[in-house]
Amino acid sequence: MMFRSNNLAARVFERQILTPRPGTSVNLVRLFYENLVPSCTIYDVDCPDHGFHKFTDDGQYLVSFSRNCQDLIVYRPTWFSFSCKEEDCDSHSLPEKAKRFDSFFTQLYCVSLASSTEYICRQFFLYVQSHQFGLFATCTARCIDAPTTEGAIDEIPSIEKITFYLVRLEDGVILDEKAFCNDFVSLAEIMGVSFYEDLLCILSLRYQTLHVLQILNSGGLVDVRNIGIFCREDDELFLNTHAQITQGGYFLSGIKQRLLSFVFRRIWNEEADPTLRVQHLKEFYFRFQDFVDFIMWKMQFLDRHHLLIRFGHMDKGVDRITIQHPTFFAVYNMETTEIVAFYEDSSEELYSLFEQFWGDFHCSRNSLHANFISSHCNNIYALDEYRCMKNSANSTSQLFPIFHHVHSAERPVEFTSRRQPNVLNFKIKSGPEAGVPDGRPERSSLFRFHPYLPLALSIQRTNMQPTVVNIHFRR
Repeated sequence: MMFRSNNLAARVFERQILTPRPGTSVNLVRLFYENLVPSCTIYDVDCPDHGFHKFTDDGQYLVSFSRNCQDLIVYRPTWFSFSCKEEDCDSHSLPEKAKRFDSFFTQLYCVSLASSTEYICRQFFLYVQSHQFGLFATCTARCIDAPTTEGAIDEIPSIEKITFYLVRLEDGVILDEKAFCNDFVSLAEIMGVSFYEDLLCILSLRYQTLHVLQILNSGGLVDVRNIGIFCREDDELFLNTHAQITQGGYFLSGIKQRLLSFVFRRIWNEEADPTLRVQHLKEFYFRFQDFVDFIMWKMQFLDRHHLLIRFGHMDKGVDRITIQHPTFFAVYNMETTEIVAFYEDSSEELYSLFEQFWGDFHCSRNSLHANFISSHCNNIYALDEYRCMKNSANSTSQLFPIFHHVHSAERPVEFTSRRQPNVLNFKIKSGPEAGVPDGRPERSSLFRFHPYLPLALSIQRTNMQPTVVNIHFRR
């Protein structure tokens, strides 16, 4: 085997003479980040007053929103270039045009998505890399006194209209849209939506329904199935044809009936001792009403046929599930309409599955970069870090870690190489060298990193002060 060097020239030469294994070319490109790192910062760039959301996974687009959250603005990253007649160009300062945002990014278009009574959810964006589609969401304000609606949970707030837009990022054409009226979907951090290959699942909290859609190659959104009150396509027809039987009775929704049936059959089939079986069944009947009162709070695809659904109780809030009470996880097979697994959040078996198959819980199958992300299941150092975090946690319900991208602007962000631990590779300063003058509030910075180019944005915001954008790049 040829000796692999971390030297830049050796890596360029290796790229010319060797063919990477199938599906690994994107990882070879990312390796160059160890050599080509941001080395120059332009502070307080002259740029439009937009909210810069993120780069797409393939690095082709920078997605941003207008300050009033009604327009979508998409940029294409370019590379700043200038000419120099001197021999030592590195010692010269950058020209004045380097402080302009359009020297690094080219605006492709500006599309209005929201009307005067709507706004774009800035924390919601899904990218279909195979077709370069973007999924965005707009909504109106919450209704304070929402009318009582049949089939809805009155304790959950109502939003008059939530609209999902499928946009072709190449030219900004709106290909299709899907609207939900008088409903509630958790759009923050994409909590109420999951995406796998060409399938999209949207959780209606107010009506406790999972809407599964398919994204066509042409850009259409097609309804595949709804999971909630009914699980099979002909469930409603069957109940309507037997109306005399169901009249005046109380029936559980289809998904809850599947859940209760699974718990009962598991106790009945797995416990061989008749005495213990009766004892466990008594515990099940004692907690029966708790199971009936479960609410679906979150879900995600595990593959094309299985959903992981998180159940909780009504007192856990809408925007965030607290950790004061246990929550439960169920694996649902959409084809057989059966619950195939059920865990409490303190289950050691669930922890073990999470450690072994971290990628199935976190990584998107729609990005080539996801195949090379270090995780608990393929990196012993990440596994040790996760186990330390688990042992030090005071609550077992903190199963999924949360990563924050906010950093103080007065302290530089340092990056170290994993190949050479404790060796500083480079650092980024997003604030002034002298720090914050006395009496002024400390600024915080949001970072937007390009997936493989040595290019990053740091956005600084403070109350009642204009936003400051810095560009960090390789000169």
